[in-house]
Amino acid sequence: MSATKDKIMDNTKKIVNDVEEGIEKGVEVAKETLGNVARHLPFANFAKHKTDTYDIEIDLPGVERSEIELKIEDDYLTVNAIRKTKNEVKEEDYYLCESNFGLISRSFVLPKDVDREKISANYEDGRLYISLEKEEARKARNISIK
Repeated sequence: MSATKDKIMDNTKKIVNDVEEGIEKGVEVAKETLGNVARHLPFANFAKHKTDTYDIEIDLPGVERSEIELKIEDDYLTVNAIRKTKNEVKEEDYYLCESNFGLISRSFVLPKDVDREKISANYEDGRLYISLEKEEARKARNISIK
């Protein structure tokens, strides 16, 4: 009876160890997957520098201007871009090729006071600059006292 009990305990420990190892491997795969997804999200800064505009800066290194699409749909401003980067090194004793390509997409909820007709964008040195101007009626203004 004792040998059977020991065998059951050993099998139980093995099952627990297998489950723990499976969980650890699953966590590592999830971390790696999330890391890959994060690498395809461009960094962005959203700021209200003046009382009349909002500014967005988006890092898009390695993206050609012709591969960037900026669109407004409902209350969202979406930036889509295609990155086609290939870092290739050929040496006598080794070859390295790191390709980074694919669709990059980032969406922003537009503030309610933005004039959808007065949104402008400029692309310079791998960075997209977007300016969102407020509607005329919602801009800050001083009121004179009589």
